[in-house]
Amino acid sequence: MGNPRAFLTIHRQEAGYRPVHERIDDFSEVEQTLNSGDRRTQASRCMDCGVPFCHWACPLGNKQPEWQDLLYKGRYKEAYHVLEQTDDFPEFTGRVCPALCEKSCVLKLSCDEPVTIRENEAAIVEAAFREGYVQPIQPVRNGKKVAVIGSGPAGLTVANQLNRKGYEVTVFEKDELPGGLLRFGIPNFKLGKHIIDRRIRIMEQEGILFRVNTMVGKEILAKDVVKDFDAVCVAIGAEVPRDLSIEGRHLRGVHFALELLSQQNRILEGIPIPPKSQINCKGKKVLVIGGGDTGSDCVGTANRHGAACVTQIEIMPQPPVGQNPATPWPMYPQVLKTSSSHEEGCIRRWNLASNRFIGEKNNLIGVEVEEVEWVPSPDGGRPQMRQTGKKEIIEADLVFLAMGFLHPVQEGLIKELRLATDNRNNIAVDNAGYTANSNLFACGDAVSGASLVVKAMASGRNVARSIDRFLQTN
Repeated sequence: MGNPRAFLTIHRQEAGYRPVHERIDDFSEVEQTLNSGDRRTQASRCMDCGVPFCHWACPLGNKQPEWQDLLYKGRYKEAYHVLEQTDDFPEFTGRVCPALCEKSCVLKLSCDEPVTIRENEAAIVEAAFREGYVQPIQPVRNGKKVAVIGSGPAGLTVANQLNRKGYEVTVFEKDELPGGLLRFGIPNFKLGKHIIDRRIRIMEQEGILFRVNTMVGKEILAKDVVKDFDAVCVAIGAEVPRDLSIEGRHLRGVHFALELLSQQNRILEGIPIPPKSQINCKGKKVLVIGGGDTGSDCVGTANRHGAACVTQIEIMPQPPVGQNPATPWPMYPQVLKTSSSHEEGCIRRWNLASNRFIGEKNNLIGVEVEEVEWVPSPDGGRPQMRQTGKKEIIEADLVFLAMGFLHPVQEGLIKELRLATDNRNNIAVDNAGYTANSNLFACGDAVSGASLVVKAMASGRNVARSIDRFLQTN
């Protein structure tokens, strides 16, 4: 390391967000960046630990100490080449990853000031694009074809990896544009879609074919795609939201979170939305049910619409601030997270279960909630929820359900196809005539259930290796 003692005198410095009064009126990215000098200073804080827990915690196995040192020395091109060895799309992870690496940084564990790994990663890849270090390559083709169904982070990773190994890759996407969750799930104020477009252009220049507005169902999967390609990878994600089947669910004004988020992203892309289907929060009392990132994204979107007020409720208890003795390292720290969207205006409440939606003339006017408490399980398992009888009504014109997603395999997202994975990430389709040794594979949330972008990408890299081994021997 160029400055092995920097961490003793230099404190963590985050770039922070644009001022609330400025960002609340647009959908541009809220996160700022440091100047190159401050960024290199932050990179100097990396200790080059004997055991780099950051590397261990990263699903992709990023070599953080190596590219941190190169960044500190101003060697951006080399830093990018080290980074791209393990991360196909650092411009995505550098923006939307929860930075598992930082949670395991020795400076996090010792003094709660981890290295700004995620921000440094984003700075490296942006410098690489700006300076022209990211250039399309032309692989030598091996004559074999692979189909990838789904263009989210997992599908894009599989396509990128296999294309560079010489396979002719076609990506099928049911939506209007490629990107999956990145495109239509994550708001623009967290990930500008020009970032996705920039990468897609490079992938197309490298020979990957994208077929959008193409739904690949059971019949096509069983007949056309499997017949025309040497291997098929299912990377459809987990898109079926968890519902709340309580009284009044049918009322106008009750929506799934992604109805709002995907529609807003489509509007910003210039994709027409029928007037009767448009969801607008302007002047409305908005209630978000679910305390995770998707719920937070709804809060930010509602604020930008000009909602009268936004409330977010969560059925679980409020996590502690800063440190949580119940989730010590190496567990992921369950602590209170205040997002940029929360800072823009939001009432947050915990330990509330929703009993019924209340309507008037078929329109939502409120939600009856009940306070709950969580008591230890007698067998030492998951705590049990107990209703307290303390009920109230929260006035609401719009409700967004942000309670997670169903597992696509368990819930039959590919309709009648029953999928079962084996140890090689290969997939058996029981009632479609395939065996575990077929040419059908799957990766990402389609296998794991809803998870992180970085984990979907790691799954994509693993499955790409499995497909390559399979085709090398068949």
